[in-house]
Amino acid sequence: MLRRRLGTWPWPAARRGLSRLAPPAPAAVVRVDSNNVARLGAPKPGPRPRQLLSLPPFPAGADPLPGRNVAPRRVTAVSWVKHCFADVPQEVVQAHFNKRQVYTECSDQEVSAESIWCRKHHLKKIKHSEVMEPGMRIHLPVSVAEAEIKKRYETIPTATLHPNRDEIEYLKRLVIYKDSAILVLNKPPKVPMKGNLPVHNSMDVLAAAALSYGNEEGPKLVHRLDRDTSGLLLMGRTRESFTRLHWLFTSIKLARTASQAWNAACESYLQRYWALVIGTPTESEGIISAPLTKVLLDDGKAERVILAHPSGIDGAQEAVTEYRVMGPTINGCSWIELRPLTGRKHQLRVHCAEALGTPIVGDYKYGWFVHQRWKQNPQPDFEPFTGEPYKLRRPEGLEVQKGSVLSKVPLLHLHCREMVVPNIAKFLSNTGEWHDNGTPWSKEKPNLLRFIAPLPAHMKISWNIMSSYLV
Repeated sequence: MLRRRLGTWPWPAARRGLSRLAPPAPAAVVRVDSNNVARLGAPKPGPRPRQLLSLPPFPAGADPLPGRNVAPRRVTAVSWVKHCFADVPQEVVQAHFNKRQVYTECSDQEVSAESIWCRKHHLKKIKHSEVMEPGMRIHLPVSVAEAEIKKRYETIPTATLHPNRDEIEYLKRLVIYKDSAILVLNKPPKVPMKGNLPVHNSMDVLAAAALSYGNEEGPKLVHRLDRDTSGLLLMGRTRESFTRLHWLFTSIKLARTASQAWNAACESYLQRYWALVIGTPTESEGIISAPLTKVLLDDGKAERVILAHPSGIDGAQEAVTEYRVMGPTINGCSWIELRPLTGRKHQLRVHCAEALGTPIVGDYKYGWFVHQRWKQNPQPDFEPFTGEPYKLRRPEGLEVQKGSVLSKVPLLHLHCREMVVPNIAKFLSNTGEWHDNGTPWSKEKPNLLRFIAPLPAHMKISWNIMSSYLV
């Protein structure tokens, strides 16, 4: 049996090294931040002193603020700061006063506890209403001067957008017709029309970047569709074609010229929409003449279009729509055809929901309560003219795509189906010159152009379900 001598084992040193009571290394410092989180290391440095900007001394004289017609009796601190920063918005200047970030020099007798706490013994905070005296100097943060730098882009310019090859090919597949004056696209749903800073995939920006076809300027929107509305979209390729077609969509009277052929073509202009509505209008066809007005909601952050009061004192706009019922009521819904005679925002949606009492399927802004009743209490299928019942048989092998009438949350069923517009390329030359009788090389071309856009996928499925499988 082997024995080990205790004298050879460094027991006291090992015991001190292995002790749990050994102090930590002096370099490791535990600090606690503002969130009560313990961390190792040296404490963080304190906040740096705010960089201040000094204004020139307040001048002494009868007119301390040049440029005013009448010299004021007294000049306040906020008026002097606004005069020195004429390019800065007034609300920015007032915000610095509200945050108590504006200072002025003080004498040794005026040193207060507040100035000592701010570590600025020679400065004191002033209010916006304090009267300026000759020789008085104001100091404020440099953030006021930085407010002169405006936003880089109010809207996304075309030069900053570079669609890839797949996006360009996709946009070109949407083009139904193209000539020297116009472009006609079949807009898909869920695509915004007008781009701004947070919107990058709008139709105007993408078309200007990918559908210029070598022109210096891209095509411009002649009219607009809602974000969720699909169908025909007309764009002008030149400034002259855009201006004249925009006049036509605004009012036929504005688009008239001395040319009889052009005026006759303008009289034939029309747009037809197809919509699937909940319920059936009382009359099978008719004209809706109901003025519209806008109301602001959520402190001006949102707006809603409603039927205007008959008195017309609330800024009402004339809105006229022709409609025609296209088929029977199936599963509580029916197809109707709409022809707007005026172009107001959300005109078709409001006329269907409030004037006819049959909101469009998928229009939750103007038909939310009707959608809830429609899902809870399905209506029977019947023929509105004869009263005979119908039996709906679901087709076999039909793919039920998300957004159709069979979906729990269907998409908006509003589609610009048909459009008839004057052939403006016949009257406009490549140089922009107007010809009343048509250009010499295009007299044989027609005066009118007619376009038809196929239904989107979700509306096509709803159409097949409700219109082709009736027993």
